[in-house]
This record gives sequence, structure tokens and C-alpha cells, in this order.
Amino acid sequence: MSLINTEVKPFKATAYLNGEFIDVTEADLKGKWSIFFFYPADFTFVCPTELGDLADNYEAFKKLGVEIYSVSTDTHFTHKAWHDSSETIGKLQYPMLADPTLQISRNFEVLIEEAGLAERGTFVVDPDGKVQIVEINAGNIGRNAEELLRKVKAAQYVRENPNEVCPAKWKEGEETLAPSLDLVGKI
Repeated sequence: MSLINTEVKPFKATAYLNGEFIDVTEADLKGKWSIFFFYPADFTFVCPTELGDLADNYEAFKKLGVEIYSVSTDTHFTHKAWHDSSETIGKLQYPMLADPTLQISRNFEVLIEEAGLAERGTFVVDPDGKVQIVEINAGNIGRNAEELLRKVKAAQYVRENPNEVCPAKWKEGEETLAPSLDLVGKI
């Protein structure tokens, strides 16, 4: 079963953000776009490159009204230690959610049960709290924040323009399609 168009299940997590521990729940998602960015573990190899890439593009996401939540099964204390000891992770200004109970990873169906770790899962959640984009990568394949930014723009566009669709490689400002009987077999 796909998580597309399903509502984010209830959760409560502690996150590390800007020198503080904060609580985050599904209620915090309502009314804005959110990205849940699951990664296997702190103090690893591919993960800091991805989180750093998101940090480098964070302002562009914020301009679109998007909050990023990085999530691993580590504790909020481990997130703080990593943030304090890594130059790359020290750039993060978005919440680092702790999921030591594995509840959030299970809710998003990215938990690797036998390892107690999360897959590299990306979920874009709309202001209604519903999942609009799902992407799962193998553990040894990093993601690209600029491509994610493009996908978020497309999701926001079709939400605002429900009679249009974004074709492959669509970028903001480019032509979209209006599905109709006239287009069948002509693309």
C-alpha cells in the first residue's frame, strides 16, 4: 500500500534545534509544507553529505514555506553531540527529530527492523498533513536537495492548479499540461 495521500500518523518526538530540545508532533505540520528526511544514523558517511546539502538549500525551502525534519533512530542527545562535533552538521538550522522508539520510522514504513535503523526515505507532506511525495533510496545512494526542491515546487504548483500536471523535468515557470481528451496519444 502506498503512503501517497495518506495522513501522517500521530507522533510525538524530541528534536534538537539551535541549541535546544523541542517537542514536535503531527499537529506542528498542519497549515504548512513539510519534508521528513529519514537517514540511517548519526556519525556516518553519506548522511552528513545529505544533511549538509539540505542545510545549504534550507533558505530556498523556507521561502516556499517548507519546514524540514531530519529523522533518525538516534536520540536527541546524539543529535546534539553530532551537531556540536561536525562542521557540516553544525550548519543545520532545521529540527533533527529523534526516533529511538522507532515509531515515526514505522509510521512512514522506512524502518529496517533487524537493524533498528531507518532507510533513506524522503516524504513531502502538504499543509493538510497528507503525504504527496515518497522517495526511498538504498543506504549507499545519497539524495539531492536541488532535485527535492524542484519536486516540492511541482507539488505546490499542482495543489494550486488542480487542473494541470507537471511533466517530466518540469521546472518552475515552464509549461505544464492540462489533461484532456485532446492530449491522448499526442504527447
